[in-house]
Amino acid sequence: MKKAILLFLAAATGLVFAGDFPKGSPAFKDNGNKAVSAAQKSGKPIIMVFSAAWCPPCQMMKNEVYPSAEVKAFHDKFVWAYLDVDDPQNEEIATKFSVQGIPHIEFLDSSGKEIDKQVGANSPEAFAKTLSSVLSKVKK
Repeated sequence: MKKAILLFLAAATGLVFAGDFPKGSPAFKDNGNKAVSAAQKSGKPIIMVFSAAWCPPCQMMKNEVYPSAEVKAFHDKFVWAYLDVDDPQNEEIATKFSVQGIPHIEFLDSSGKEIDKQVGANSPEAFAKTLSSVLSKVKK
């Protein structure tokens, strides 16, 4: 029983801090529908990050890659969404994109159609190259 309580508290604490982003991070939406709506208004493509507080590669991306100097140049070129897979409100959209492993990153056009995807973490330099490639695939 004691172990179960400790696991619950650890999980609950992780969920509370899951939305905290380091200084210099993109302006993440916390809902897939909000991201698509913002993208439709702005015409920008979407980066939809499926993640969790308990996932070390996800936290590395959150703390080291998204706020990095290499990725910062792309912050204003996309609508960003950070969706916690443990949040029940994200279950439907995670199922829609067949999220199995995390981090799972969907790159969508402004209408919500998939352009590309990435499963797993990578360096700031590699992620910046991916973002550049995604932008080249977006219909102008």
